[in-house]
Amino acid sequence: MAERGLCSRRDADAYIARGWVFVDGQRISQLGTRARPDALIVLDRRARDEQQSQRTILLHKPVGYVSGQPEPGFVAAVTLIRPENQVRTPDTPVFAASCLQGLAPAGRLDIDSSGLLVLTQDGRIARQLIGDESTIEKEYLVRVDGRLDARGLALLNDGLSLDGRRLRPARVEWINDDQLRFVLREGRKRQIRRMCELVGLRVSGLKRVRIGAVRLGDLPLGRWRFLRPHETF
Repeated sequence: MAERGLCSRRDADAYIARGWVFVDGQRISQLGTRARPDALIVLDRRARDEQQSQRTILLHKPVGYVSGQPEPGFVAAVTLIRPENQVRTPDTPVFAASCLQGLAPAGRLDIDSSGLLVLTQDGRIARQLIGDESTIEKEYLVRVDGRLDARGLALLNDGLSLDGRRLRPARVEWINDDQLRFVLREGRKRQIRRMCELVGLRVSGLKRVRIGAVRLGDLPLGRWRFLRPHETF
């Protein structure tokens, strides 16, 4: 079910336990039940209704906030998800406390970086963005200090390894005298900063401006909004 994008593994267990899963027309309520690769798997309407109620939030994270569970002395970005920080239009939902239940970041943005951070209750979106096989693009504007020759730029695009493992090809280009645009299809810890160090650059500012087809746009710093029904990553 998770591999087909129907739901997360956690939600799959819950739906099966509730009897909300049908395989080739037969209700399944036993965890661990096997299905043929070509089986037709359908979710009960109640499961689909529950999925539609799950919220995904786009936050313009400032520097100084951590994406995930903070250590002592640090503040989690989720603390910014408050009614007074919401950017609303007439057709968007109003914040409710239920929006915070099970809300988790779908990917990291380190404490020294700003920009688009996705937090979601929907396991399907989390898998899409951070699953092992995810190829969703993430775009960053990166201000750097140092000199970069043509060979170094070529290495940033394709040719570097971190922790003994080769990086996927990236798209890296200059956009002005001291700023690069990075487009990545993976998200290793502090990846861009470490890539820059390998070619003799120091990152002085990093901002994520796009994840897939969803852009940060004009969302103000420290503010958030709901992912709109027509938006997909």
